[in-house]
Amino acid sequence: MITAEHISKIFNDIKAVDNISFEVKEGETMVLLGTSGCGKTTTLKMLNRLIDASSGFISIDGKNIFDQQPEILRRTIGYVSQSNGLFPHYSVEENVSVVPRLLKWEKSKTQRRAQELLEQLKLPLSEFGHKYPDELSGGQQQRVAIARALISNPPVLLMDEPFGALDPITRAGVRKEFLELPELKQKTIVLVTHDVQEAFELGDHICLMDKGKIVQAGTAKDLILKPANTFVRTFFDHQRLFLELSALAFQDIWEIVNPDLDVENDINKASHTEINAETSLWAGMEMLSDAGNDALPVRNDATGTLKFFTTSSIQKAYRTLKRHN
Repeated sequence: MITAEHISKIFNDIKAVDNISFEVKEGETMVLLGTSGCGKTTTLKMLNRLIDASSGFISIDGKNIFDQQPEILRRTIGYVSQSNGLFPHYSVEENVSVVPRLLKWEKSKTQRRAQELLEQLKLPLSEFGHKYPDELSGGQQQRVAIARALISNPPVLLMDEPFGALDPITRAGVRKEFLELPELKQKTIVLVTHDVQEAFELGDHICLMDKGKIVQAGTAKDLILKPANTFVRTFFDHQRLFLELSALAFQDIWEIVNPDLDVENDINKASHTEINAETSLWAGMEMLSDAGNDALPVRNDATGTLKFFTTSSIQKAYRTLKRHN
């Protein structure tokens, strides 16, 4: 869906982005992760030509973006920024309807679509449509910005630190809603963040950047367990335990779990409903912590088996896996 080949951007003889390449497949979420000034936002803005690359090639859906007028290109790409970019003198409904007006949609079609999206984002049009941005909380404003980016149903969504201006509690809540939004299941998304936890939660693939270059690209598990160099290893050190347990799923420790935790021996320990083996170890341990230290039933669809895990068995299997890697 998105292909970038050897793209660079030079500002005043300084390479903000230095000869990077990547590919984002249709329906995937790729995260550009790194500290301030690493080139991740510049990279994102080159994809919709808010900034033009100094060199290199970019295509979206097989089409060279440099063969298209920037204004036409951007109509097929949703964009959400950290500052939300809402027009203060427009109501919620008017803000969400900006792109449909440019596309000359019928008013009834625009209203139906706005209502559908705002309902999904827990901002019913009947209650919030007439309100102005300064009457909304930060989380509500960002939900409106997401609705505006999605209203024309673009196949691609670009997000620049979309939750960065929110307080930690609101940020976690909006991020959870974002993950559950049906609209996003078939979108191709490129998201910029400096938040490692956010990158691990949202990204199918992550490009870790430093000084304008991609230092390592891969899954969260690749980056945390198979770092390409010292920079990658130390970048994650301050949250390593949490990140490793978030990157690993029950299926990763399935074959090294103590046999006495099989369903035959632990059927009476469980007070939870079954979860899938693709669930992260961290999420499983949170479930156990919330309900007390009982057993958690986990089903592995690939093997057709069911096992029960306790906090101690997860920790033991994790340590064993670490020793073998």
